[in-house]
Amino acid sequence: MNKTQEEELKEHKQESDIFCVVSDAFRVFANRSSVLLGSAWAFGGAVLVIIVWLLTGPAFHFSDTWQLIINTATTVITFLMVFLIQNSQNRDAAAIQVKLNELIRVSKAHNSFIGVEHLTDEQIQKIRTEGEDRAKAVSARRENAKRRNGDAIPS
Repeated sequence: MNKTQEEELKEHKQESDIFCVVSDAFRVFANRSSVLLGSAWAFGGAVLVIIVWLLTGPAFHFSDTWQLIINTATTVITFLMVFLIQNSQNRDAAAIQVKLNELIRVSKAHNSFIGVEHLTDEQIQKIRTEGEDRAKAVSARRENAKRRNGDAIPS
């Protein structure tokens, strides 16, 4: 790395605002959390919490407070997990898009498909319909060619 590149990197680091820091921290937290909370150990821990809660029911006479504790806990946990799951799905979808775009770029496919995820639903539906029509036409041409060559198996 030459001196100007190092200076640019230092300037870029200094320009990072609080949003970038928070965003990076959340990304790291979400990735680690999804790995941990998606494990069999986390599931076992959740089952254990429910068993302990059930076993304490008689001691609390299955009161409204006893029920409120588990309801509140599960609601809060679910609320937070929605954000973690959404973050993981967004990152996975973005990574898949990048990989698909690269495959399209290096293949014989139409480069116009790169970035199609940014189009409106109607535009995507139009492209999908056109693609299905092209596939049907190609399939029909192949069937006709097989019949002309006598390769088709009679029904």
